[in-house]
Amino acid sequence: MFLDYFALGVLFFVVITLFYAVIAIHDIPHLIAKARNHPHQDAIHVAGWVSLFTLHAIWPFLFIWATLYREDRGWGIRTDGKLSPPAEANAEIARLHGRIAELEAQASEKETA
Repeated sequence: MFLDYFALGVLFFVVITLFYAVIAIHDIPHLIAKARNHPHQDAIHVAGWVSLFTLHAIWPFLFIWATLYREDRGWGIRTDGKLSPPAEANAEIARLHGRIAELEAQASEKETA
């Protein structure tokens, strides 16, 4: 009789522990986002709960999303966190556009001659 109750207690303990572990694991991306001061940490937290009901399909993407951002370097594209190219790249692009226009003008002159 005692072993029946002991087995039932162990079963409840294991079920409750597994339930808590699943929830704790799904909260890891939110904790990472919170530690990194991620601008989308609330969305990551909600998506973590949603992933519990989508058979955990989106959880790896949440983990990646949470780890992409760092407060000291933004999204990691540039050191200042901006996505636009630096001014030197814009000047180089403008120079190349001018060169292309020049070559197209030369090609059209040759075709007419």
